[in-house]
Amino acid sequence: MWRALVFIGLLCVAAFGAVWLADRPGTVLVTFGGYEVQTSVSVAAIALIGVAIALALLWAVVSGLLNLPSRLTFASRARRRSRGYQAVSRGMVAVGAGDPVSARRYANEAQRLLGSEPLTLLLRAQAAQISGNRQAAEDAFTQMMEEDETRVLGLRGLFVEARRRGDAIAAREYAGEAARLAPAAAWAGEAVLEALCAERDWRGALSAVERRASLGLLDKPTAKRHRAVLLAADALDRVERDRAGALASAQDAVKLAPGLVPAAGLAGKLLSDRGDLRRAAKILEAAWRSQPHPELAEVYVNLRPGDSALDRLKRAETLLRLSDGPEGRLAVARSALEAREFGRARSVLEPLLAERPSMRVCLLMSDLEQAEHGATGRGREWLARATRAPRDPAWIADGIVSDQWAPISPVTGRIDAFAWEAPPDVLVAPELAMSDDVTADLDDEPRSLPVIVAEQDAVPPKGRVEPVAPPPLSPDAPVVQASPPRDATAQGLNAPSPVTQGSLTSIPPTPEAYDARQDIVRDAMAEPVEVAAEGPPAAGESIPSDPGGRPSGRPDAVVFPLGQPDDPGPDKRPADRSRFW
Repeated sequence: MWRALVFIGLLCVAAFGAVWLADRPGTVLVTFGGYEVQTSVSVAAIALIGVAIALALLWAVVSGLLNLPSRLTFASRARRRSRGYQAVSRGMVAVGAGDPVSARRYANEAQRLLGSEPLTLLLRAQAAQISGNRQAAEDAFTQMMEEDETRVLGLRGLFVEARRRGDAIAAREYAGEAARLAPAAAWAGEAVLEALCAERDWRGALSAVERRASLGLLDKPTAKRHRAVLLAADALDRVERDRAGALASAQDAVKLAPGLVPAAGLAGKLLSDRGDLRRAAKILEAAWRSQPHPELAEVYVNLRPGDSALDRLKRAETLLRLSDGPEGRLAVARSALEAREFGRARSVLEPLLAERPSMRVCLLMSDLEQAEHGATGRGREWLARATRAPRDPAWIADGIVSDQWAPISPVTGRIDAFAWEAPPDVLVAPELAMSDDVTADLDDEPRSLPVIVAEQDAVPPKGRVEPVAPPPLSPDAPVVQASPPRDATAQGLNAPSPVTQGSLTSIPPTPEAYDARQDIVRDAMAEPVEVAAEGPPAAGESIPSDPGGRPSGRPDAVVFPLGQPDDPGPDKRPADRSRFW
């Protein structure tokens, strides 16, 4: 549009000039070298314009001939760069597709066509990485650091390679340099923060969180939570040498996150030791409303040293009124058991027994039965059920189950990774197949029958650390107790023997064996172990056994031996003999 208007304007000016010259006739006389040329003004103007156009055309031809070599060179370079960037594009696609051969080929072609371009160096480094050539990758990243525009990229690549070879010192140096050059680089800030946390430099980690929050890399709720976690970690580290400083850090953490259990529990304990019971109770109650936790219940119930069992029970009742959940009922039941209020303990645990009581509930019921009635079969029943009960909530981070809270994940180093939740069930109980000679003798004196728990239903990848825990069992599933075959004595099924893991053994019905069995149940989830990589047995697959009839001890099977329960007598035996418990 604008070009058309300009052209029309120039055309109008030319027409106006031609009319102006036509209205003013005159002559032009040129004398040069003995020659004299005389013509009209209009003809002279037209001739002058023609000469100017001819000179312009002549200059264009001459300059074109002079610039022809450079133009050919430029075209060749353009084609070369086009081919080089096409090779880079195809190489990036090959890297994304995981094709190391094609990636290396395109990387070499791009380097030949483009030289040391940033994208070429990046492609060469990534091709070396997926090919497993770490040295070539480090060389490419080191070459990137020579240019200002690729220095941060080279630092990140060297940081990744240092992490892969386990050089934490070099990785932290690279991350710190990248954070200095580019403070807004999120990966550098996270790496520096993780390194400070790994060194337990909680104050330095707090400063790093403040910097990241000021740069907008963390939103306000996340930054606030991270500060609370770091303050709680600082308080836990200082509690032995500086109780006043630990209390200050714990109180600051509680102000930022009232529901942070470790900070609230530590603050309550330290305030209780100082005699400030009102502030301690206020902090613990606020945290309990947010997240009921057994650690909070333990500190709150024992808030005043020297209280009687009934006083502790009243304090546990306060927790139950604040939050009517499983943790509150367990706290009241434990306190009632210590106060010898067995009826209250049973009534408060009754709702937790309706469906599938957890392991802690079963163990508490076993303690209750033993305290109220002594070592009876009923107490052993609950102890047996505890081996197959659902697991209670624990601190879990990245697949690791821990009894203690930690500020960072032991796997990834991530802050605030631990969450209080129930671990997933990784074991399932098999259906115990009973032969005819076993079921035919149910009315005889019950004897010890070991219960075998089969291998995992879902086995995690090899090298993953998972806790080995007893599997869940439906409350309706019968637990059958029967007499052994006629050659049981020869097979040694009833012979008293010590408890050994991985083999089928029986424990004689003695108080010492009961205590040992209870220790086994309580320590079943104490330490994580390496889970075997084999999967569960296929349908119809039998567990191999030795000539004596005992399972051969597969590495992915867990055996929980059970002892002989007490016989309540013919008058008190249950009518349904197929369900002993």
